[in-house]
Amino acid sequence: MRLPDADIALIDRAASARGRSRTDFMREAAVRAAEDVLMDQRLVRMSGEGFAEFIALLRQPTEAAPALVDVLRRPAPWDTPSEDRTDN
Repeated sequence: MRLPDADIALIDRAASARGRSRTDFMREAAVRAAEDVLMDQRLVRMSGEGFAEFIALLRQPTEAAPALVDVLRRPAPWDTPSEDRTDN
């Protein structure tokens, strides 16, 4: 594969940051990209009965997850004055 020097330098920096060789880093990135493309192409097939059941499940009312509600009610760290933070 032929790449511009600037691309190679960027890839080498990223690979180094991950403690990987350029080859390992490129292989992992290429495999991940290939998997993403193929997953986007995946067709899900189901019977009419299965589809009706799926839609019925989607239409059911949801229940709040208490832990998630608690997290969503907390102010974001960037909205909290710095003296209130515990990570000083």
